[in-house]
Amino acid sequence: MNRLDVLTLAVPDVDVARRFYLDGLGLEPLLDLPGEIVFLQLNHGLTVALWSADRLAQDVGVDPASVVPGQGFTLARNTASEGEVDALTARAEAAGAQVLRPPRRAAFGGYHSYVQDPSGVRWEIAHNPGLVVGADGTVHLQEIA
Repeated sequence: MNRLDVLTLAVPDVDVARRFYLDGLGLEPLLDLPGEIVFLQLNHGLTVALWSADRLAQDVGVDPASVVPGQGFTLARNTASEGEVDALTARAEAAGAQVLRPPRRAAFGGYHSYVQDPSGVRWEIAHNPGLVVGADGTVHLQEIA
């Protein structure tokens, strides 16, 4: 089993998270059960679920205090242009995100920003022309000259 199919994000408020992901990042829900859970399809079969941290803890069978929303990882979205980084960063901020790093030239040679969604999940919004996803879902990554 060499793949990731669903990434579940523990969020404190599903409705607040929904607003950010749908209105801020422009994602479309696969399944949206208001107040309960939202499933979003990302690239080629990868699904993200936005689920209440308390309900996730209950489902996993752990203490709710051990499921801390938004810590320990960063998700990334690659755009087709620098202008899209600027626009998406502004859109995310308008939908409740905190801009942690405004758009700027990145050390890897591209252009990026970092935002934090209302539940504390960090997102990099980037233009990395060295990252290409093929029609079959294969990711190609190369250094930017």
